[in-house]
Amino acid sequence: MTELKPDLGRYGVWTFGTPTPEQAAAIEKLGYGAVWIGGSPAGDLDYVEPLLDATESLQVATGIVNVWTAPAEQVAEAYHRIEDKYPGRFLLGIGIGHPEHTEEYRKPYDVLVEYLDVLDGKKVPTSRRVIAALGPKVLKLAAQRSAGAHPYLTTPQHTGEARNILGPTVFLAPEHKVVLARDAEASRKIGRETVDFYLNLSNYLNNWKRLGFTDEDIAKPGSDRLIDAVVAHGTPDDIAKALNEHREAGADHVAIQVLGGWDNLLPTLEELAGPLGLKG
Repeated sequence: MTELKPDLGRYGVWTFGTPTPEQAAAIEKLGYGAVWIGGSPAGDLDYVEPLLDATESLQVATGIVNVWTAPAEQVAEAYHRIEDKYPGRFLLGIGIGHPEHTEEYRKPYDVLVEYLDVLDGKKVPTSRRVIAALGPKVLKLAAQRSAGAHPYLTTPQHTGEARNILGPTVFLAPEHKVVLARDAEASRKIGRETVDFYLNLSNYLNNWKRLGFTDEDIAKPGSDRLIDAVVAHGTPDDIAKALNEHREAGADHVAIQVLGGWDNLLPTLEELAGPLGLKG
């Protein structure tokens, strides 16, 4: 772990898949500091350079490269390729994925440690990598072996608890989903369409139970209480207030995932830029 945290700005954008270079340029212009590429992107990282090439200061992060599907040696080579061309503008996010979706899934913590050992051996600096972490054990590993943690599908309460575990000097960048709509039921419907996938996954279910959600809350299709906690909706001011709760709880950076399709991405980010205090 290094003394200086990565600086990705206060807010970034999390996308399931890779945005176009034009979208990345627009995101940068609105004042967001980073784009997080989600959905277990490939280990060759060849989707990163076009986004960096189209922007001036925007950072690109992976949220996250899956250690089961992306070989550490390949990822390390790709990291150095990008770093050589765009120094300090790429952050490598790695994570263990889901036991339900990996046939050989066993001793995931040990696999993650071995992956980090390879990255160390290939001289990928701890200052430019983060770990997807939910529970205390992996949060502690993130503090010890990386710049920090990138929790997914969590709440400001989790952010506060994670900050207490990580301590003040470790980078913390939670993801949070948003739907820009005043109709609560319509917003929850969109939220449930995304959250439904995770209601089968033990690591998320266990994390929500640690946060005080009940078996009824996390049973499909997810209670209103759960959906409202993990999907911010309402007016731009409502959403900005919800996102800022992560900052107040100790987040250095919040990665915003806009739900409802690519067509909603830039219009929603533009509406949020003002309430979030960005230059857009």
